[in-house]
Amino acid sequence: MSSKQEKVEHITRILEDLYPEVPVPLDHKDSYTLLIAVLLSAQCTDKKVNEITPALFALADNPYDMIKLTPDEIRAIIRPCGLSPRKSKAIHGLSHILIDSYNAEVPADFEALESLPGVGHKTASVVMAQAFGVPAFPVDTHIHRLAYRWKLSTGKNVDKTEKDLKRLFPKEIWNKLHLQIIFFGREYCPAQRHDPHACPICSLYGRAELFK
Repeated sequence: MSSKQEKVEHITRILEDLYPEVPVPLDHKDSYTLLIAVLLSAQCTDKKVNEITPALFALADNPYDMIKLTPDEIRAIIRPCGLSPRKSKAIHGLSHILIDSYNAEVPADFEALESLPGVGHKTASVVMAQAFGVPAFPVDTHIHRLAYRWKLSTGKNVDKTEKDLKRLFPKEIWNKLHLQIIFFGREYCPAQRHDPHACPICSLYGRAELFK
């Protein structure tokens, strides 16, 4: 491929061929349970979050039931996720705010979401994309790493990576594409013990040059 745009189009086709359907990795039933699951996923694997949320959601799968629990009760359930003191307070606090300010509904608005305790830009982007279908490009560690590995971004920080990828890829595929890249990174392009010659994308782009 002779240009970055051709590379982008080729990568898009490979990912679409490999992952024509991409489920949201975090188990949830609505925007609230998705928000809580994404918040819990910070520095925790999706697999571990999915192991923990059934017990939490059995007690509280909506803001009204969540505030009936104390932060300590929430913490006891989510402790295996890590950062449980901070996350439990955030879950309890944002549930109060949703009741007081948003009629117990998760707002479909970036600014409103990012103002909630424990909700950063990436969490807000996942909720906007997967719960409300608003184009967003949440950048997690997989996406950040692969964008740099494929020379689609300088990799200076996740904000720069997000801007670079939004500029390169069509807006209408952002929501699906970010999931496709995550699945691809886990299956074919891991951070450790990665074989570029066996990777469907890295074998085509760069090889030795790409991995200097």
